[in-house]
Amino acid sequence: MKGLNAARLSTAVVVGLAFSILVSACSSSSLKSRGHSTALPTPVRSAKLLVAGPLDAPGGPFLYDRYGRVVILHGVNAVYKRPPYELISAPGKPYNFSAADAKEIASLGFDVVRLGILWQGLEPGTLGPNNPTICTPGKPTHAHQYNASVAERYLERIGKTVSLLAKYGIYSLIDMHQDVYNQIFGGEGAPAWAVCTDGLEVTKLSPDWSLNYAQPAVGAAYSNFWHNSVVGNLQGNYDKVWQVVAEYFRGNPWVLGYDLFNEPYDRTLLTNLSEGSTFNAPFDSLLQCFYAGKEFTGHLSNSKAPISCPPNDPRIGLIPRIQAISPHKLLFFERDIFTSGPDAGWIGPMPFHNLVLNIHDYCPTAGESGNPPPSTLHTCASDQARTISLAALERAADTTSQQPGGPAWFLSEFGATNSIPDIDLMTSIANENLLGWTYWAWKYYDDPTGNPNEALARPNGALHLAKARALAQTYAQAIAGIPEYMSYDPSTAKFELRYRPNPHITEPTVVFVPESLNYPKGYCARAIGATIISRPNATHLLIRNEPAETPNTHLVTVSVTKKPCR
Repeated sequence: MKGLNAARLSTAVVVGLAFSILVSACSSSSLKSRGHSTALPTPVRSAKLLVAGPLDAPGGPFLYDRYGRVVILHGVNAVYKRPPYELISAPGKPYNFSAADAKEIASLGFDVVRLGILWQGLEPGTLGPNNPTICTPGKPTHAHQYNASVAERYLERIGKTVSLLAKYGIYSLIDMHQDVYNQIFGGEGAPAWAVCTDGLEVTKLSPDWSLNYAQPAVGAAYSNFWHNSVVGNLQGNYDKVWQVVAEYFRGNPWVLGYDLFNEPYDRTLLTNLSEGSTFNAPFDSLLQCFYAGKEFTGHLSNSKAPISCPPNDPRIGLIPRIQAISPHKLLFFERDIFTSGPDAGWIGPMPFHNLVLNIHDYCPTAGESGNPPPSTLHTCASDQARTISLAALERAADTTSQQPGGPAWFLSEFGATNSIPDIDLMTSIANENLLGWTYWAWKYYDDPTGNPNEALARPNGALHLAKARALAQTYAQAIAGIPEYMSYDPSTAKFELRYRPNPHITEPTVVFVPESLNYPKGYCARAIGATIISRPNATHLLIRNEPAETPNTHLVTVSVTKKPCR
């Protein structure tokens, strides 16, 4: 979940430090793929209204559907962090995710859910923390904790949730979630057998979960994972379970991709903060080694410094392992946890296709409540804009022959708040950057590393209406050309879109309009340079480009305002 507050954590670790944030503008798997089933659900909505997967990230900031349209996704996060570590149809249970949930999500115009899975759900194993058969330092071998039948049952249940979402035209981004590594540290994610603390004991946990990152035992557990320095082969097992997931969903068109590791953390980040640095070259190097593997590492983005991986890291990293099995899925990679704060991250270019730079963006003054005081919203504006600006710099710097212009990008977490001004601010920044997003979070599921203010829907299913109005925006879901500008004013519900049309795309531009929520008396839609082909006040506004013989030298302008046209 939401990035930890760097300032508060730093203060807890470095007593008296005057810290300030710079402010400025498994191919070997025994599981069978379920993706080829002929029983995949037919969407409720017409296929012409849907983003048509699989999506592609050929280079540059945008995602594209199979018709060549630029895609801007809006959606929510849905993650259950307690046993059974998944959201499934289970009436009466706290982890129930029902057809009513999916229907409500679709009604708000959301076409993607970042759907959580956890390593400890896939590979719980039988051993506890600091077991010497796993945690003895040395050359990685095998943990012997994987059980194929356990993993298959887990993924079968997740697959049913993916199918339920698909019935309502909603894609799933599968997110391997973790916060503070494991339950013994007040978090979740890694199984108990994968906790190796070098003999360090866990001291009293803070009720503010994010401060538990400062525990030396937490730092040791993460370090043993990133350096793959124990005989239990922690990275190797993590990679294997991801290969199992990739095999299971490789042919499922409703799984658009995979989020590889939520909010990566390493103890060197705290040292770096205490020294006043806003980026961390050693950890950026470790992350590239983890994602790419020793065979495919290159250099950091900002310094061009060559990367040298720990000796026990896998030769083939997580990204090429997944792409060998599931080559058409998008792979969302994250920088370190403090880049949501905002700090810089420069993992560097990686020679693979379909990569998406995955961003989290939270206001540092919000604290654990998620609600920034009104007096600090100006600080939120600076910090949250800076986070996106830094991500844009890294994205553009990471160009490769596989992705000219760098990877695509996506905002997979923001919000976790009851502050409508902060939501308005963040969605405005996203619109300015033509950036898709998923709000944190759909519901509050007694989250051990969250807060009750994060939810869009209450446990009984009732929407937080002010949040719903702020997040259910008019926006372009699929654009038959290259967008240049998109805006939405939540105070007036006025929407504007400008794009350079591609006359060879015959499918329409699709704009979602939350007609019942934000336009109760109807709306007026106008298009200049193209033709509106949908009925008045349709939930999906369809705009058809001019015929292919028309020279592609003009811009299409689309506007939506309240009340019918006169």
